[in-house]
Amino acid sequence: MKIGKNLEASKGMGWRTFLKDVFICSLGAYGGPEAHYGVFTDQMVIKKKYLSEEELVELIALCGILPGPSSTQTIVAIGYKVGGPLLAFLTMLVWAFPVLTVMILLSFLYQLMVGMNISQDGLRYIGPMAVGFIIVAAYRIGGKVVTDQITLLLLLFGGITTYFIREAWVFPLVLIIGGLVSIATTKENDLWNHVRLNPPWKYLIAFLLFTVGSMILALLWDNQIIQLFESFYRYGYLVFGGGQVVVPLMYSELVEVNTFMTSQEFLTGYGLVQGLPGPMFSFSAYAGGMATRGGTTITQLLGAIVGGIGIFLPGLLLIYFIYPIWENLKKIKGIKVSLKGINAVAGGLISVAALILMQRSGFTVDNVIVTFLTIILLFTKQIPAPLIVLMALVAGFVI
Repeated sequence: MKIGKNLEASKGMGWRTFLKDVFICSLGAYGGPEAHYGVFTDQMVIKKKYLSEEELVELIALCGILPGPSSTQTIVAIGYKVGGPLLAFLTMLVWAFPVLTVMILLSFLYQLMVGMNISQDGLRYIGPMAVGFIIVAAYRIGGKVVTDQITLLLLLFGGITTYFIREAWVFPLVLIIGGLVSIATTKENDLWNHVRLNPPWKYLIAFLLFTVGSMILALLWDNQIIQLFESFYRYGYLVFGGGQVVVPLMYSELVEVNTFMTSQEFLTGYGLVQGLPGPMFSFSAYAGGMATRGGTTITQLLGAIVGGIGIFLPGLLLIYFIYPIWENLKKIKGIKVSLKGINAVAGGLISVAALILMQRSGFTVDNVIVTFLTIILLFTKQIPAPLIVLMALVAGFVI
């Protein structure tokens, strides 16, 4: 009895420590999924060793193939690996809840912010700082995934292809190609041994019920909250590659088609979420709140909550369904062989993200200095990621 209680206490302490580390990741997670992976590498792999770099790259590749918020699915999968479904759910809450709360409040405070003419100049060093995180992650991951000439070529293929073609469909495609090339070039035999998968069907059934049910309700019932849930849930399962990819789809439907808000209101919210840590899909809470203005406070709050829950829910259900299968699939020799190519391509995707983000930030002297200093601080491991972010913010407002 006493041993059981001690085990429970140990488990609780372990979970609290893990969730604290998730929160630290959320504080340093600026700049979209590619930048988030740099923070995950630093905190979850290098410092705390919850998983290896190879395992992180596998999860990044897996979530890159799935629709939904890829960095959120990645960290939820890490939570699942460490403590199962319940810890995965708590991971989701700790990762996304703070920024969702801020974006809900911003949907109410929009007019006040416009009146105060709040400048975003102070956020100008966040992008260059995020580039530093990605470069360090790409360096570390590249050293692990490039093991021969083929994996080097696949890394270059992934990076070059996604640099020139920035469409949502290209990301899962190049990952699949990487796996197929690895299988086609292997000299190993008997690749397709049988394993028992035991899929958790309840999560796939729930995903399909929400998909079909929300469509039917939206068609039969002219209710704005239901219509918004259907829209945001649909964004969640139709989009590959994270927040930057979903924004054009949201803009088209919320601004141009339904005129729930003006272009300026939409772009202001998008600009604000760029300067906040955490998943970019949290922009949906702001968009949902703005779309339901004009009614009661309760209605606007519901709109914001529905936007936030709706866009994250499909990705969460899919990772709950896929991750346990993935753990068993890796026991098949052919799948294990394919991971060499998939991981190499994923390394290329992460590497080229640094160049793209740097181009967006601008190759100015001060931006290059910020990136260089971030790289040095990460390699020396003397300053935690949240403090590096704070230093970038302070520099932006002071200089």
